[in-house]
Amino acid sequence: MTTHRLFATDELADGEAKTIELGGHEYACARVGDEYFVVDDTCTHAKVSLGEGIVDSDDCTLECPKHGASFSLRSGEALTLPALHAVQTYPVEVTEREVFVTIEGGES
Repeated sequence: MTTHRLFATDELADGEAKTIELGGHEYACARVGDEYFVVDDTCTHAKVSLGEGIVDSDDCTLECPKHGASFSLRSGEALTLPALHAVQTYPVEVTEREVFVTIEGGES
């Protein structure tokens, strides 16, 4: 497992998402209040970037911008059609106003 610094906490506003590239793989990062989430960036339905999607802070979900499939930021579960498969989630830690993610497999 490898831990990577993603960004300072103030670089992502509450209710926003963005895409981060690490080791040739893209991840969607989202913020809900003081919580930060990281999931695989690609929608399991249409191969679209979830980092460009809509964060629903009330439901803690990320909606694909192309067809509206919604994913739980906590579990990665696909909550609405047309997506049928979950996205991978990753452990996030906030330390001294810095956001870190842990990726298994030692990607750098």
